[in-house]
Amino acid sequence: MTATYWEIGRKIVEFEQGGEARAAYAIQLIERLSADLSLRYKRGFSTANLRQMRMFYLYFQDIEIQQTVSGESSNLIYLARVFPLPWSAYVRLLSVKNPDARTFYEKETLRNGWSVRQLDRQIATQFYERTLLSHDKSAMLQQPAPAEPNVLPEQAIRDPFILEFLNLKDAYSESDLEDALLSHLMDFMLELGDDFAFVGRQRRLRIDDSWFRVDLLFFHRRLRCLLLVDLKVGKFGYADAGQMNMYLNYAKEHWTMPGENPPVGLILCAGKGAGEAHYTLTGLPNTIMASEYKVQLPDEQLLADELIRSQAMLEPQPTDVD
Repeated sequence: MTATYWEIGRKIVEFEQGGEARAAYAIQLIERLSADLSLRYKRGFSTANLRQMRMFYLYFQDIEIQQTVSGESSNLIYLARVFPLPWSAYVRLLSVKNPDARTFYEKETLRNGWSVRQLDRQIATQFYERTLLSHDKSAMLQQPAPAEPNVLPEQAIRDPFILEFLNLKDAYSESDLEDALLSHLMDFMLELGDDFAFVGRQRRLRIDDSWFRVDLLFFHRRLRCLLLVDLKVGKFGYADAGQMNMYLNYAKEHWTMPGENPPVGLILCAGKGAGEAHYTLTGLPNTIMASEYKVQLPDEQLLADELIRSQAMLEPQPTDVD
């Protein structure tokens, strides 16, 4: 199906390039094409997916098409050889803006047999950039990709790609989305380096007569402090910071061991196509320690960008039925 998606993207782009008058109807074209294809094939041709196909063609439009007497079907067979990866892998590659990096990840995925999850991790941890900076590039390229974690059946059933395939998209609740985001972000944090050690998930704490939960709890080995992560759906607000300060005070009193530094909070806010990340450092005794924390902890913008990528990845994509 990947070759077919490239052809659909090409037709959309060629229609747009037919002149300003025709380009003005590009949006209507995608909507009409989505309706027609959805009526015929049922799933996988939403307007969002068609826009991905358009972008797919634009990013890979330098592919040379072999014109044969047998026509378009032969072109599709040729394209199927040109695009050997599954469609879901190319969707992930669309997030890579650098053409050289995109080609690098495509070739390495094919050479190493990376799964889409492994490809996603390599992109998220900037494997291309790290390889460029490495003095021993051949050794970097010989490193195995992070192994895929064992996925339990109850976890797999929450996978949005599986949900769409099983026609369970409407049953995909907000709590399921939060759970999937937390799983991805937990893996991402642990892959940032050896400094982070996972402590717990949905860690309960009782303040007065009320029970609360901290979404993710890490220990930063270099800073020797706990990191409390709270995921919110929606925009960042002062109430979120106030709640995190309450958590930090509790963690400092009940969870911090002798000799450890005060805990720090990280608030992640997931909105529609947007993400925010905010550290809470108000519990630190001085500005020098706060500055040290900021140097050692992952950049807020990096985390916000990863949150956006995670949401995009978790949205249902066209199913590759090859």
